[in-house]
Amino acid sequence: MQGEDRNDVKLGFTPQAENWNGRLAMIGFIAALITELATGQGVLHFLGLM
Repeated sequence: MQGEDRNDVKLGFTPQAENWNGRLAMIGFIAALITELATGQGVLHFLGLM
């Protein structure tokens, strides 16, 4: 990445966007797991969808 500014905003399927997508997916999965462990119910049931 020599000569490129790492802080430039790039749209589309870039490695930076894919990294953020993966990180947010991991946070969401852990949040769903903690919710299920804390309430004893699945996330869909907790949200009233089941």
